[in-house]
Parts: sequence; C-alpha cells; structure tokens
Amino acid sequence: MENEKCDMKQPKSVKEKKLEVIDGYTIKYHANGKTIWSKGKIIGDQPEGYWEWYRADGTIKRSGHFDHGDPVGEWITYDSKGEKYKTTNRG
Repeated sequence: MENEKCDMKQPKSVKEKKLEVIDGYTIKYHANGKTIWSKGKIIGDQPEGYWEWYRADGTIKRSGHFDHGDPVGEWITYDSKGEKYKTTNRG
C-alpha cells in the first residue's frame, strides 16, 4: 500500500472544470467552459442541500440532496430528454 499514490490531482489529459460561486452556489462547468456540469452549495468543503448535474447539451442528468456530504433522501436520474427516468431513495 505504501507505493500507491492517492493524490487528488487529475491526469494531464483531463481538463479541470471551470468553477465559480454565485449567490452561495458552487457552479462547475463542462470542459467546454460554457454549459453547467453541476450546481449546489458547499459548506465546509462538503456538498450540502440540493444539487443538480447536467449533460453538456444542458439537459438535467441527476438531482438529489446532501447532508454534511452524504447523499440522502430521493435522488432522481433523468433521461437524455430531461424526463424522470429513475428514482432512488438514499436513506
């Protein structure tokens, strides 16, 4: 185990996502820098409350809630048209 590297840096081939904070919401963008990848609040370096993730074309992909960084409650996965596809209950 001591030879394994556990750093959080992305490989050079993966472009780091553009990030900004607007009205307390952390917004990350797809590699194209234009369309939103995810949106939600971060408190103490952990996701908190309601979050949404989007596809590069702007349609919603997934949504759900966090409590101190842990996924909780109802999580919804959406199909490629942004319609509800699957609902999962996370405790």
